[in-house]
Amino acid sequence: MSKGYANNRMTLLAMGVVACFMAVGVRLIFLQVVDREELLRFVDKARRQIVIEHARRGTILDTKGNLLATSRSEITVAVDAWSLEEFLQIEKNPAKRARKAAEEKAKQAQLAVLLGLPVDVVQQAFTPVLRAIKPEDDKRDGKVDGLTRDRWVKLREAVDEPTFDRIAGLNIRGITSERVYRRVYPGGGLAAHVIGYLNKEGTPVTGAEQHLDLYLKGQDGWIESEKDGARRELAQFRSREVDVQDGNDVVLTIDSVVQHIIEEELKAIAEKFSPNFATIIATDPMTGAILGMANYPSFDLNNYNKAPLETQRNYAVTDRIEPGSTFKIVAAGAALNEGLVTPFSTFNCGLQTIDYKGRTIKLPKEDEDFGVISVADIVAHSSNRGAAQLAMMLGEQRFYDYARRYGFGQTTFFPLGGEVRGTLAPPAKWDGLTISRMPMGHSVDATPLQIHMAMSAVANGGVLLRPQIIREIRDPAGRVIRTFAPERREQVLRPGTAAQLAQLLTGVLREGTGKGFDLPGFEIAGKTGTTQKIINGKYSTSHHVASFVGFFPASRPEVVLSVIVDDAHVPGGTAYGSKVAAPAFHHIAEQLVQYLEIKPVTPAPRSFLAMQGGVP
Repeated sequence: MSKGYANNRMTLLAMGVVACFMAVGVRLIFLQVVDREELLRFVDKARRQIVIEHARRGTILDTKGNLLATSRSEITVAVDAWSLEEFLQIEKNPAKRARKAAEEKAKQAQLAVLLGLPVDVVQQAFTPVLRAIKPEDDKRDGKVDGLTRDRWVKLREAVDEPTFDRIAGLNIRGITSERVYRRVYPGGGLAAHVIGYLNKEGTPVTGAEQHLDLYLKGQDGWIESEKDGARRELAQFRSREVDVQDGNDVVLTIDSVVQHIIEEELKAIAEKFSPNFATIIATDPMTGAILGMANYPSFDLNNYNKAPLETQRNYAVTDRIEPGSTFKIVAAGAALNEGLVTPFSTFNCGLQTIDYKGRTIKLPKEDEDFGVISVADIVAHSSNRGAAQLAMMLGEQRFYDYARRYGFGQTTFFPLGGEVRGTLAPPAKWDGLTISRMPMGHSVDATPLQIHMAMSAVANGGVLLRPQIIREIRDPAGRVIRTFAPERREQVLRPGTAAQLAQLLTGVLREGTGKGFDLPGFEIAGKTGTTQKIINGKYSTSHHVASFVGFFPASRPEVVLSVIVDDAHVPGGTAYGSKVAAPAFHHIAEQLVQYLEIKPVTPAPRSFLAMQGGVP
């Protein structure tokens, strides 16, 4: 071999070595400079992990502490088969590796029993799988010749705590889990429209779940740390940790027993009359606390996705109806409060027309010819013409002002939302007949709750209250952190006038339109209502809203109760409030008197009719 040839070989070798070093250098420049930020993001993504610890949503309780809504702890169990494969590959001795694999298979068989799954299904989940890479996959993560490792095969959702504790005790390689809370409603459909629900995405929908979400939802905790190649946490590298904060509990004013009673009555109404909708509301007149609020149709909160949206409306606050004769408390109460009449004052209710401010007005029709009757009888027998004449004594503006005081034409400020405003036109927009028609409950509309709260003002001494549905908020430890007091809105009547009107309303059940539905010894005061519905712009003679709104005992009220039934079907007859709503009111009142331990009332020594100028 010549010397020149040897020199050429050395030169080529040196150039090759230099080229290799240059290639390494260029690659290092790309890794450390050009692609540095992108590679760091990938490494950070591969090693960093954030573990979320979900907060437990607070419970919803009734006023006696019974569960209305709660969150059940459930665990999803999944498998990372590649984690098991990586664990087995660490063992280089084939015999020992086979023994470890057999031990893991035995554990997998026990896991199958705990999960109630076939053994072959569970063991298949522990078999590593390579699948084709999709465009959206991160192509660096586990890529093997256009394939990627398929991790996280879900085995079972909704595993309860005791079962998971037994699974954890098996110490199975490749098992991973996530704890979640599933919302459940022990009462099913009980108070469904008040409680509301969480949908599948965990978003609160309607009712207390939605409007009290700020109190209920809590705050998730999380841990930021690093993981090793087997995706196990390296606790020593934790850089941040935020503790979970469970949600607060909400105590409602709803009484589950009262709620059950009124819902059972609604079922009976629905079965007998097949109405469009029906609503029953029960409250404490002195605080405005809602003891029960129910609607037909209703739905099961645990199966909300199977219920039509129509059934999920809280009809008590979303639908408006003309109040009919229950509105007559406005004219009667206002005339008494202004000192224009006494219970003894008489009016000719046989008149068909009347002169008013220089013009002749046609009075509304009556169901019977009453002739000359007292104010007490106008209330008891629900005289349309008598109510019209009381309103005319007041005049348009004063009558309108009192209707506003009772809460008509406004919302009640119901705390759980969804409420619509009632309609009460000001006198400037009235036509020539409004002053004679509105006193009987036409030309005005309101929600069932607005009508109910107006009657409640008569029961509690003349005060219009905001309906109360939230009693208190408790922290996860059970400590009360906020309470909700009654909210006064308006002084509608003087206390003496309210008491006098309450006694007048007892005549409805003694001798008037509600006769036969009294509870002897418990002084039921109330008002029937039968309203013709407007169909195609005209009052229908075959479609009605039947109602009975009242309270008891009249001299010391403890419960205000409303029964409102829209478009009940009465074969061969009219859906009068006395036929449809009053019997239901009576049946509920019988049960509430026993459950709430309401004491009988001793009859007054003298008639209220002997009282002139109001009750002291």
